[in-house]
Amino acid sequence: MPRSVNSVASRARRKKILKQTRGNFGARANVWTVAKNTWEKGLQYAYRDRKKKKSNFRALWIQRINAAARLEGLSYSQLIGLMHKANIEINRKVLADLAMNHPEAFKAVVGKSQTAK
Repeated sequence: MPRSVNSVASRARRKKILKQTRGNFGARANVWTVAKNTWEKGLQYAYRDRKKKKSNFRALWIQRINAAARLEGLSYSQLIGLMHKANIEINRKVLADLAMNHPEAFKAVVGKSQTAK
């Protein structure tokens, strides 16, 4: 007697992954072994890039703060140094938002940090 295999579950498992690889190019979408490798690699990239996204945003905030600081006659590092000396604790996300959307508030922060030398 042949061994019993649960072909219904096996097929369902494969179909689930093949459905997730739809839209990929060529064999990556419909050949099981290639599609499975593509799918697994995609999960690895997704995990890595969820972590990388945080550093990408921080870099963007720093660029925005630097651009706004230079309009005030300071470099980014000088501004951050002055803020630390003045005990002004505003994170880069909020500071970048001030620089972009509320330039007068950003100017006030710069002024406050410069007076507390």
